[in-house]
Amino acid sequence: MSEVRRREDEEETIEGIEVHHRQVLVNGVSLHIVEAGAGPLVVLLHGFPENWNAWRRQIPFLVKSGFRVVTPDLRGYNRSDKPLGVSAYRLDILSTDISKLIFALGEKTATLVGHDWGGVIAWSVAFTYPEQITQLVVINAPHPERYIELLWRTRQFFKSWYVFFFQWPWLPEKIIGWNRFNRVRNVLMKDTLLPNTFDSEHIEAYISALSMPGALTAAINYYRAGFLYGFSLIRRMPRVNDCPTLILWGEKDRYLDIRLLDGLNTKVPHLWVERYPDATHWLIAEHPDRVNHAILKFLENTNE
Repeated sequence: MSEVRRREDEEETIEGIEVHHRQVLVNGVSLHIVEAGAGPLVVLLHGFPENWNAWRRQIPFLVKSGFRVVTPDLRGYNRSDKPLGVSAYRLDILSTDISKLIFALGEKTATLVGHDWGGVIAWSVAFTYPEQITQLVVINAPHPERYIELLWRTRQFFKSWYVFFFQWPWLPEKIIGWNRFNRVRNVLMKDTLLPNTFDSEHIEAYISALSMPGALTAAINYYRAGFLYGFSLIRRMPRVNDCPTLILWGEKDRYLDIRLLDGLNTKVPHLWVERYPDATHWLIAEHPDRVNHAILKFLENTNE
């Protein structure tokens, strides 16, 4: 039985490409998705504090290159359901969302592309449901096991200060939400190397989505659940990811140590890494054309 549940179909045009909005019921939650194109399925997973809009510059390019593109609002974000409780955002549950989404879309396999939290989830899906993932692209998101290896004994500990801050109840929500999310606005405006990487329209769209009831707590609960449950879940994951994997990495990332890339070839046998010395954590927004062409080249070269 199909798990697709339509609420209200909507359409819009992005760079001449018609995209469709709808709701999909998977794993007990309704996920808002945006889809376009026809061909092999590519699923794009966003990070914090964004939503599907993070991929606006990738969707038209990939569709024109012959792919079916689907980008969901992850659970807790924007127009997707926002279940209560920290445990609803465990990494295994987030990964199952994406596994079931692929099947709900009528496909058995997909390419996953993930940034930030979306990248962490993409790693986890590739480990846990390897038969479903044909190719994996991770953009400034740590390999989960490598992250644990570095967290307690390198500068990654200090770069992860916000993860520890997010463990407090209610206080992070108060501070982040203060003055109409001005801290989020400042990060997106000032945390990049290129001016106007995020235009005011998209920043306000992200803030509007975070302002929805329960949305900010849901987004922070990713970090709370990661800290409470993630270490034991990651240690139980399979140790090797066999599918072709491309890592794109902005080297000026304030949040992730470049040494997270060291030694990954022992964990990921079929690995390609592209580093961008002139980019930050927000690589897909800073250099969308370079990212697009890197993804396409990888997909073409590793297509079975």
